[in-house]
Amino acid sequence: MKIYVGNMSYETTEASLFKTFSKHGTVLNTRVMTDKFTGRTRGFGFVEMENDQEGLKAIEQLNDTMLDERNIIVNEARPRVENSDGDRNSGYNKRNNNRY
Repeated sequence: MKIYVGNMSYETTEASLFKTFSKHGTVLNTRVMTDKFTGRTRGFGFVEMENDQEGLKAIEQLNDTMLDERNIIVNEARPRVENSDGDRNSGYNKRNNNRY
């Protein structure tokens, strides 16, 4: 099961995610998302648990708890959506269209 972890501290690492989630089941993979230009973390990441039962347990027990001095948001990750152009739909308008 793939889990989304949001509202993370910029100090949170893949190792600290692994350690935290390992207390609730078998962690297969962790990933902290970073900005491709600056390398700075983007404040969210993903954890992959071995099975749905362990994943649901981790979500239930870790959502809205403290990790590196921040209350993290933990829920089931949603699959990526691609639009008709083959671009991932991030929920933002393309930069060349619909400027505010």
